[in-house]
Amino acid sequence: MPAARRVAVAGAAVGGTAALASGGGSLAAAAYFARKVLTPDARRPDDVVVRAADAHSVTLDTTAETVVPGRYGLWLEEGEGHARVGEVLELDAASGTVRRELLGVDRGVLGPGPARWNQYFHGSPPDESLGLATENVTYEGELGAMPAWVVAPDGVTTSRWAVLVHGRGARREEAIRAMPPLLAEGWTCLVPTYRNDEGVPEGPDRRYALGLSEWRDVEAAMAYAVDRGATELMLVGWSMGGAIVLQVLDRSDLSPMVGRVLLDAPVVDWGDVLAHHARQHHIPRPVGSLARVMMRHRVGHRLVGVHEGVDLALTDWVRRADELDHPLTIIHSADDEFVPFGPSLALAQARPDLVTFHEWRLARHCKEWNTEPDRWESIVREFASG
Repeated sequence: MPAARRVAVAGAAVGGTAALASGGGSLAAAAYFARKVLTPDARRPDDVVVRAADAHSVTLDTTAETVVPGRYGLWLEEGEGHARVGEVLELDAASGTVRRELLGVDRGVLGPGPARWNQYFHGSPPDESLGLATENVTYEGELGAMPAWVVAPDGVTTSRWAVLVHGRGARREEAIRAMPPLLAEGWTCLVPTYRNDEGVPEGPDRRYALGLSEWRDVEAAMAYAVDRGATELMLVGWSMGGAIVLQVLDRSDLSPMVGRVLLDAPVVDWGDVLAHHARQHHIPRPVGSLARVMMRHRVGHRLVGVHEGVDLALTDWVRRADELDHPLTIIHSADDEFVPFGPSLALAQARPDLVTFHEWRLARHCKEWNTEPDRWESIVREFASG
């Protein structure tokens, strides 16, 4: 098709959707929404306030996060410091504060001031957080050298490797929680990075592709594991890491080596996630629809700032359920405020022959381990055994 004709066709598609949006939104609003979804955060802002601390407890402003049971971390001093907190000791409705158990200050000074809630619980690499012998390695990705951690059971590399894929805008520390049960079952743990992570090569457009390009970086990590002697691979993904894993299973030549897949609060359908956030932010439905068209069609790429199209239909694994052929274990909370658990449940219902679903309550996004660590680790150990 001639270039002029391609532009005309794509322009007609965008224009048609823009006409639908004209009463409740605009092209600029749709482009802004799409960019927010696809652009890595330049910085991670503080989201909680420390009011007081002593040797055994910390008092915080009450938020939707700070009152949930479980164990969590606090980034201090714009991420330079870190503390770990435990269960709620006291709720003071009059002052709007919550006092929680203080489990330790790993670095920095814990005192009154801003902080950032951290579901990873661990705020340092595995050698510092858990005393695990950790190799800092690099593997060659499509865009250059990518850093990774390798942690082996008792320091001895095995032939079974688990590749642990963190979520959108997250750090590798997110994966440390999974290491103890996996190591106990004899799996060598590889925690890779992918494009647009902090301190690694950026994508050509400096945008996320929601798994549609990041999967190639994870595939490169899998190839590294195979080069190191892996004969069986396990893929573990959190949030967008789950979306990346699902693309790996679909597209990678190495997918036949994957025998087990574990997803925690995964994005099973990006269209559902975007619709959820559009509703939360009172974005008219036509504007959200236009944003999806702009991500996908070439004529919208310049406005959205993407190098290659992001077709959300390719990320809808409820619709594509019949295409799956790997057994999946999914852990997802019904109270996930960021990635609704509906598509995870729907996928399990669509493919009961392949998908084992573990439903959580209370836990917010990617915080299932935090609220019930013993249950979470028991599921992972059973999944990884044998």
